[in-house]
Amino acid sequence: MSLPRKNNLQVKTDLNALAEILSWFAQLYEPQIPRPIWLRCELALAEGFTNAVRHAHKDKSKDVPIDVEVTIADDTIEMRIWDGGAGFDLKQHLENIPKSEDNQTGGGRGLQLIQKTTDDFSYTRTGDNRNCLLMMKSYRGENGSIQRKIAD
Repeated sequence: MSLPRKNNLQVKTDLNALAEILSWFAQLYEPQIPRPIWLRCELALAEGFTNAVRHAHKDKSKDVPIDVEVTIADDTIEMRIWDGGAGFDLKQHLENIPKSEDNQTGGGRGLQLIQKTTDDFSYTRTGDNRNCLLMMKSYRGENGSIQRKIAD
């Protein structure tokens, strides 16, 4: 088992920084990670970042940083996004989102997408008055073999 690889990036509160994040994330790809898993992580990362800009930092200056961290271990990918917003109760918010497939309101669909593309995610307040969105995705089965099927 090799040590997990941790990578960090800091960007400004600007939707245009998404291109920089995705380019940085693409450079982290390792061949043992199945491509469909990687693409789901990329989508979750993009959704998490755009949510931080649009919601957590909606009233903040573009100079306020958003920190992104990706850790790649032998069987999981962990993505963290720190924002300086007021925070919210993720569980309560998810419970209040309409469950209908034809939800046209737009609200909450990014969180639903993150929920569908990751194995686990959380949003917690940290000791330094920031919030951390943690998204985790496993890419190895229980017997150590690489997963080929992605369950929804």
